[in-house]
Amino acid sequence: MERVLFGDNQFFGVNHSSDEKARAQTIRFQEDDAIMAVLDVAIDEGINTFMCTTHDRIGEICNRIRGNEKYKDFKLYPCMPYAHKYANAITELGYLGTIKQFVPGNIFSTFAKGGLAFMKKDFTELAKLMIDAEMKMFKGINTPVIWVQNVITDLLLGLGMTDFLVVFYNHIKEKYRAEPGFITMNLPLLLDTLEKAGIENPTVCASINKIGFRMSGGIKKYEEVIGQKRCKLVAMQVLAAGAIPPKEAFEYVCSLNGVDSILFGASSRANIHQSKSIIDSCSVLKHGPTSKVNYY
Repeated sequence: MERVLFGDNQFFGVNHSSDEKARAQTIRFQEDDAIMAVLDVAIDEGINTFMCTTHDRIGEICNRIRGNEKYKDFKLYPCMPYAHKYANAITELGYLGTIKQFVPGNIFSTFAKGGLAFMKKDFTELAKLMIDAEMKMFKGINTPVIWVQNVITDLLLGLGMTDFLVVFYNHIKEKYRAEPGFITMNLPLLLDTLEKAGIENPTVCASINKIGFRMSGGIKKYEEVIGQKRCKLVAMQVLAAGAIPPKEAFEYVCSLNGVDSILFGASSRANIHQSKSIIDSCSVLKHGPTSKVNYY
């Protein structure tokens, strides 16, 4: 995993600080050409990994990248599921209609044989089918890390249904030969839970910033856990939705011994360049200009 990862919130109108900015971004990125132009800027700045949701429009981005020599070294990190896609489908089609739309194959004849009890027993298989459905758009794309979104990770943590996190972990390892990643707003609880389930040194993406924005358990607990180096850690929401100036935000995260990578999103060349430059300079100051930092 590279030190700097590029995110996709800006492309789909996700802005945690301003609805007005979110609407403006939605309008700006209505066309796929606009998204590709920003990705090209990120590549020009030396960022070669795009961490993206499984939004329907990402399928077209994959079509443009797939087989294009220009993007032969470009990696995508899928994050699933894209919750709004399923929420909208459930509203329009109902639960069974949604499963029928997104899960490949005819599974209903199988479920009908055993009724609801059989369906519950086979929910693990259904989860695998839905993972496969989400991954279809990435066929032929380099996806070395595949993530489960925090909306699912943290829901399963809260319900105590961690067996399904293990199902995700094993399926990604076995079928896709990729590293399974978990996105969370509760890093301490997730690590404790995964370790109890037998998953050691997992790959995790968590909110990490100096004001405790979306950090369940608080800054002190996070810093303690980060220092233990129990996972391969990606820091997200470093700017705390714009509440922290970039230099101050990135310097704090770079100072934490245990943060391997930093995820950020931006839509202008100036902001991409600024963020990448600050992270690079902080990393050199921390590790020295001649030392080699090991990122996987």
